[in-house]
Amino acid sequence: MIHASAIVDPAANLAADCEVGPFTVIGPQVAVGEGCTIGSHVVLKGPTTIGARNRIYQFSSIGEDPQDLKYAGEPTELVIGDDNVIREYVTLNRGTAGGGGVTRIGDRNLFMAYIHVAHDCLIGSDTVFANGASLAGHVTVCDHAILAGFAGVHQFRTIGEHAFVGLHSVANRDVAPYTMAVGNYAEARGINKTGLRRRGFSDEAIAALHRAYMLVVHRRGDRDEAIAALAPEAGRHVEVRRFLDFIVASEHGVVR
Repeated sequence: MIHASAIVDPAANLAADCEVGPFTVIGPQVAVGEGCTIGSHVVLKGPTTIGARNRIYQFSSIGEDPQDLKYAGEPTELVIGDDNVIREYVTLNRGTAGGGGVTRIGDRNLFMAYIHVAHDCLIGSDTVFANGASLAGHVTVCDHAILAGFAGVHQFRTIGEHAFVGLHSVANRDVAPYTMAVGNYAEARGINKTGLRRRGFSDEAIAALHRAYMLVVHRRGDRDEAIAALAPEAGRHVEVRRFLDFIVASEHGVVR
């Protein structure tokens, strides 16, 4: 199931049922799990580990050296989970020694065309990256987050779970879970109510998150007092507790 024009290094480890399209190049130290489909003109460079049932479309560059001037050829890696869709012209770079040595991607993510994921990024599962979205190095994107077309994220920032970063927006601070961030530079625009309803969150949980957002993010009062006032809500709703914990732990401040 490997096209005759593909070049696969003997040191690569491909599951027996992998499909590899024409003119694709797979280097040594690349491992590809069962059920994967790799299109034409794809370049896979190691050390890279790819899980099961991933679909990689044509002209993607997976596992290339990090674009970091400090990189000096250290053996770093890219690790990709299962059931991801990686569309045309996506670039996923390996990590750097100074950033932990690994770029890691979870399961069931959709990377539309022209996505760039830089070195040492950590991406959870069930995320969506629309066309042209880009991550600088050392970015964390949590589960179920969505980056709209051409959104960008500054290095060392975190996009919280179920957050939404809008079209052409630039997140230069952390984006709190369950919220929307829009603009250049991005500003908070409320709770991601539509996305949460689509994922089955109750109206009660969404209302509690909205109250927490208004007190902690929207208003400019004393943050510690607001968080203390929300303690009962955090006890009743795990979403509110996660929202508050994220804000307290943020090293760079959240989009407001």
